[in-house]
Amino acid sequence: MKQRVDLSLGVSKPLRIAVAGHTNTGKTSLLRTLTRDARFGEVSDRPGTTRHVEAARLLVNGHVLLELYDTPGIEEPIDLLALLEQQSSASGSREDGPQRIQRFLASAPAAGQFEQEAKVLRQMIKSDAAFYVVDTRDPVLSKHRDELEILRLCGIPLLPLLNFVAHPAARESAWREALAGLGLHAMVRFDIVAPAEDGERLLYGKLAGLLDSHADILNALIENHAHETRLRQQAAAEQVADLLLGVAACRQRVSTLDASALEAGAHTLNKDVIEREQACVERLLSLYRFYPDDIETAALPLLNGKWQADPFDPVLLQSMGLRVGGGAAAGAAAGAGIDLIAGGLTLGAATLMGALLGGGVQTLRHYGRNLMGRMTGEKLLRVDDTILRVLAARQCGLILALERRGHAAQQRSPVAEALRPVLTDAELPAELRLARANPQWAARGFSMAGDERLQKAISSLSATLAQSMAAMRV
Repeated sequence: MKQRVDLSLGVSKPLRIAVAGHTNTGKTSLLRTLTRDARFGEVSDRPGTTRHVEAARLLVNGHVLLELYDTPGIEEPIDLLALLEQQSSASGSREDGPQRIQRFLASAPAAGQFEQEAKVLRQMIKSDAAFYVVDTRDPVLSKHRDELEILRLCGIPLLPLLNFVAHPAARESAWREALAGLGLHAMVRFDIVAPAEDGERLLYGKLAGLLDSHADILNALIENHAHETRLRQQAAAEQVADLLLGVAACRQRVSTLDASALEAGAHTLNKDVIEREQACVERLLSLYRFYPDDIETAALPLLNGKWQADPFDPVLLQSMGLRVGGGAAAGAAAGAGIDLIAGGLTLGAATLMGALLGGGVQTLRHYGRNLMGRMTGEKLLRVDDTILRVLAARQCGLILALERRGHAAQQRSPVAEALRPVLTDAELPAELRLARANPQWAARGFSMAGDERLQKAISSLSATLAQSMAAMRV
């Protein structure tokens, strides 16, 4: 009878899956990917890194639906299969596969020469099914065939996972032929380091075909994974929207327009923006369950979770084909990244102050009395529109990089393409223009205060950002 799962009442007995295979095929890495835990177990290039069975649980609505068991690599399958055949012949009786495995586990070799293999088989016979992880870069050898023969004796469904199929050295067709020859026709391509967006859905869907009585549990996992993905993407877009609105609302008041005062004001504003962006990076890493040292790329200049170039860096702006400022002094101000609100002039660097004030006679003569009048009295500095575009591109680029990275990856994540603009219109979105007129939105944590207009702006702007990122995922 098909088991029905009522998540409101819980699941009395979770589905148990053993993860088996030869040494160094990616068993522990698979559990890191499925649990989204980059620190589960130990992963290295040394053979036999996992020496004990380790368990992980997957929950939906607080209920454990799936238990995954990471097992040691099988190291001596040829000798073990020979022993199993010898024990079966010596028994003088016809035994099925599970009986042969139980006989072996009760024998002395299970506690000696084949201790590691015994750990695998004990877990196999206690499990409902098993994933057999295949490194398709390896040639199909006799030891692999013997290994599979041994695992099949446990009498539970075995689903091969073809790993590293995108690698140039992959021998996928040879492995498919070998597995089919052993009666294993159901298999799934699953790159553990960089799984496809629908990889887990395909994995659990294929397993459901082998375990009809547990299909409801697996379908619940599939639905929950899709739901969590949507929530995570929405939350990430909201984090970026919150950053952009807060930065757009930032102002720095200066009471005088001498070079030192303007430089100090610009420095304070720049520092504030950099700190806000760094806080957003940390929240995104936490949201996607990564650690600061997981991401470092040329396109995303992150080292230990920190940007190596601030958004005001002229080199960064040039690399993105951007320039700041659009007012009368834009040429002199390019790269400064700060607007003088009265007049919309771009200011913020000591060299610029010298050009406009100390040694800027020709500039002042050129723009006449209007410019001179705008530069008297107390003024407010704010972040240039282009810096907001840089922030949007960097944070959305980070989100896409985190989505492409599997939790089993040991190398820092590469991003093939350079950062792409997210806010592409000539004019900033209306939400950011509204933030310009609401400096109170710049207060740290103000978005949590329940301001209805700000919450509406975050929701609307995050939808725009999500739409742009969705186009980039295609």
